[in-house]
Amino acid sequence: MTEAERRKFRGILEAKQAALTGSLCSRDEIAIEKASDTLDAIQLAGEREAAVRNLDRDSNMLRQIGQSLARIADGSYGICQRCDDEISLKRIQALPWAVYCIRCQEKVDALEIPAYDSWHLFTTAA
Repeated sequence: MTEAERRKFRGILEAKQAALTGSLCSRDEIAIEKASDTLDAIQLAGEREAAVRNLDRDSNMLRQIGQSLARIADGSYGICQRCDDEISLKRIQALPWAVYCIRCQEKVDALEIPAYDSWHLFTTAA
């Protein structure tokens, strides 16, 4: 991967990071509200559960983006964290925070190999 490509992906990742950070600041959707009847309470609980799932997904993505930015800084961006092969440019264009090459991702998805402890990567990068 060229330096120009790394700069391009850093910009993409930073823009996504800023957008997610802004959306995570608004947590009004998970506030517990009193409902006038049981059906309203059930609907509010369902909406709150969906909002919590969205916050969880966005938090995980924000963490993955932070890890990708750290890999750009240390020069390991675009390298599979499992096999050390280069992640294809096509995959990185589709998923700039990708950690694995397609082959390793398929194995992780099929539970053939365990996912690398990315939290460990994140905490040791700091």
